[in-house]
Amino acid sequence: MTQTATPTLSCALWCNGTADEAAQFYTEVFRNASITEQVPGLTATISIHGFKLTLINGDDRYTPNQSISCILNFDPLLFGGEEQARAYLDELYEKLSSGGVLMELGEYPFSPRYAWVRDRFGMTWQLMLTNPEGDPRPFVIPSFMFGGKNHGNAEEATNSWLSIFDDARRGTLYHYPEGAPFGSDAVMFTDINLQGTWLAAADSGAFHDFTFTPGVSVVLSCRIQEEIDYYWEQLSAIPEAER
Repeated sequence: MTQTATPTLSCALWCNGTADEAAQFYTEVFRNASITEQVPGLTATISIHGFKLTLINGDDRYTPNQSISCILNFDPLLFGGEEQARAYLDELYEKLSSGGVLMELGEYPFSPRYAWVRDRFGMTWQLMLTNPEGDPRPFVIPSFMFGGKNHGNAEEATNSWLSIFDDARRGTLYHYPEGAPFGSDAVMFTDINLQGTWLAAADSGAFHDFTFTPGVSVVLSCRIQEEIDYYWEQLSAIPEAER
C-alpha cells in the first residue's frame, strides 16, 4: 500500500465506569500530564509525557491485565540525572502501586532499579531505571507479554507488524539463553518502531493463564478510508470477536 497519510498508534484502557476519575488521577500522578479531550461519562484522552492514552467508559465486561502494560523509561538523560530519575521512579511507585505489586521494587539483572505495579484502575506499569548510554527511547512504551496460549509468538507477531507498516523497524532483539525453561527461541525482550511509536514485546518467563483482552488495546488512528480498509484487512484475524 502506498500511504498518503500517516497513521498513528496509541493505547486505550477500558474502564468500569471510571474513565473521568482515571483521567483526573493520571493527570495528578504524572508530572507532565494533561487531559487533551473529554466527553464526560464517555471517553477521556490524556497525554502522559507526550504519550496518548484514551480512557473508555465501559462496564465490567473487560478487565485490564498485565499482557499489555506500559514501560516507564526513567532514562537519566530525560530527567536531569540519575538522582532525579530515581526520585521520580520512587514517587510513581508509591502512587501507582495501590492495585498490587507484580515485581517488587529493587535491583534486577536488566536494571539497577525496577518494579512492576498495578494501579487502582487495573493498568499495569513497568518502572525501569535505564542506562543513559543506551539507545534513546521515549518515557512511555507500550509492552506486550505473550503468555498462556500465545507464549512463543512474540517474534512472529512483531515480524508480522513490521511487514504491515511502511514506516517500521526493529530496535533490539534478545532471546532467552540456552537451557531456559521455555527454550532459546523464546523472546526475552524486543522493541520495534511503528509509525514513530515504540512498542516492546516479550514471551513470558513464567507460566500464565491470561492473555490479551480488550481491557487494554492499541488504537490505530487513520486519516483516510483507504488506510482503514488496508489495516483492517491486515490486522483482522478473528472477525467474530471484533466490535
